[in-house]
Amino acid sequence: MTFLYKLAALVCIGLGLIGVVLPGLPTVPFILLAAWFGSKGSPRLEAWLVNHKRFGPHVHNWRTHRSVPRRAKWLSSIFMSFSTLIIWVSSAHLSLKIVIPFCMLIVGVWLWHLQDSNNY
Repeated sequence: MTFLYKLAALVCIGLGLIGVVLPGLPTVPFILLAAWFGSKGSPRLEAWLVNHKRFGPHVHNWRTHRSVPRRAKWLSSIFMSFSTLIIWVSSAHLSLKIVIPFCMLIVGVWLWHLQDSNNY
């Protein structure tokens, strides 16, 4: 099981790093997931993330305050709205056109109820 946690952490780090350069792919959520998976499967990997100069503060703010940067909230909201538009103009089945935006709405409401890490 430890191997699977470590593998999941590495995959999340990879996706997070891709998100640094690829607009639309979030970085912070993948890094937070990587830290969680790392805590289960690789203490060394977790320590690297926690002490990383760029990612460490996000992990710390999430763990201590359950907070997300306001910029991340805005970018997530913008990209979820854009994704909703794409889904609605696509040829996707009507059920997908309803369920996916509804799920994104729930995520958006949850995200905006979190504290802003800009305050810490």
